[in-house]
Amino acid sequence: MSTIKKGLLVGFQTTWTLSKIIFPITLILVILQFTPILPWVINFVSPIMSVFGLRGEAAIPLVLGNFLNLYAGIAGILSLELTVNEVFILAVMLSFSHNLFIETAVALKVGVKLWVVLLVRLGLASISAIVINLVWSGGSEVATYGMAPKVAAVPDGWVEIILLGLQKASFGVVQLALVVIPLMVIIQYLKDRNYLQRFSEKLIPLTKVLGIAPNASMTLVSGLVIGLAFGAGVMIQAVREDGVSKKDATLVFIFLVACHAIVEDTLIFIPLGIPILPLFFLRLFTAFVLTIVVATVWRRAEQTKQKEVFNS
Repeated sequence: MSTIKKGLLVGFQTTWTLSKIIFPITLILVILQFTPILPWVINFVSPIMSVFGLRGEAAIPLVLGNFLNLYAGIAGILSLELTVNEVFILAVMLSFSHNLFIETAVALKVGVKLWVVLLVRLGLASISAIVINLVWSGGSEVATYGMAPKVAAVPDGWVEIILLGLQKASFGVVQLALVVIPLMVIIQYLKDRNYLQRFSEKLIPLTKVLGIAPNASMTLVSGLVIGLAFGAGVMIQAVREDGVSKKDATLVFIFLVACHAIVEDTLIFIPLGIPILPLFFLRLFTAFVLTIVVATVWRRAEQTKQKEVFNS
């Protein structure tokens, strides 16, 4: 019984912590959709699209996906006639960089530095698009979409816009609670029964390869399965209770940026008529390579610093 109580308490605390981020940002972004700000951003970004092998209007799904979420980005893609190549590039970019405001705020709450968040997310999105554009010469046929975008009623006036924002923000918090609270109860049960320790031990080979401490394994798995924002609930608890260092939290974040919610976020691109297996393996490969490189550089920097202190 104490396990359930403690799990519920941690779940409510984590939900409250994350809801203070998710609710206001969602409300603000929903309102911004119906102001000149979003179209201005799209017009500003459009000239840069050719660098990624995309036409100017491809800025629409990119801005929507980064301002709002992956589903908004997909809706933007469905509203355009694009080639398979263009849709694939957009899918890769949005996989690395979407829901930027909320997920960045959550990452900052964990202790990951802002420049790391932006550099990794936007850097991966940009570099991957440029490389795909240079390497892949196929996919020139027009993409055939397997579903039609839902047509949402446009709010009439500021009152309806604000009410819509409050509705979506509230739904976001409820959705968060429905995932995080049961998850925290399960994690508490696993801790009290010592299952988490055994699970961490089995993942030691993987965490060693990535240069991450074993006590961050649950955070890693949670982010892979349920996503960066929801997985951050586990990460926040781990930093507080399990002694996960800022270094390990940062490395886990870098890994999850490339392949968080990897099954769900890959499958939702199926209706867009693009090859999803290359997308899946590209994200996984990038996550491993980037995290190993960063961990190696970090470790060598620490060793150099220790030698300098020892020699002085």
